[in-house]
Amino acid sequence: MAIQIGDKLPDATFKVMTEDGPGETTTNEVFAGKKVVLFAVPGAFTPTCHNNHLPGFLDNLTVFHSKGVDTVAVTSVNDVFVMDAWAKATGAKGKMTFLADGSADFAKALGLELDASAGGLGIRSKRYSMIVEDGKVTSLNIEDSPGQAQVSSAAGVLEQL
Repeated sequence: MAIQIGDKLPDATFKVMTEDGPGETTTNEVFAGKKVVLFAVPGAFTPTCHNNHLPGFLDNLTVFHSKGVDTVAVTSVNDVFVMDAWAKATGAKGKMTFLADGSADFAKALGLELDASAGGLGIRSKRYSMIVEDGKVTSLNIEDSPGQAQVSSAAGVLEQL
C-alpha cells in the first residue's frame, strides 16, 4: 500500500554528493523539524523530468521559501553521480537537495515504485510531489502517467501551501 497523507516517512538512506565526493543522508536528517517539498521523478535528464517537472520547482524556490518551506528536494532512482550532473546541468546545485535512490529502496518503502522494465528502465519511482512537515506527509500528489507533470507540479504544490 502506498504512503498516504498523515503517514510518517519511512526510514531511508540516500546518496548525496558532498564537497568530498559521494556521501549519505537519511530521511531524519532531511525532514526532521523542517517543512520540505519533495518531488520525485522517474529519471534525471528524461524529457518530462528535465524539461517540465524540475524547472517549475527551481523557478519558484523564492516563493516556496516565502511560504515557510525550508527545503525543496528531488529524488530519483539514479546514482549519485547522475543526480549531481543533473543538479549542475539545471543550475540547481546548491539551491535544491538532490537525493539519489539508486536501488529504489525509498520508492519501494513508500509503495510508489514504477516498473518501467518494458521501456528498458527497470524499477523507477512514480512521479509525485509531497509536502512533508517534521517527517509527516501533509500533502501528496501522485501522477497517473509518468509522462505527465501536472498534479505533481510546482504550481500544484504552491496552491497547497
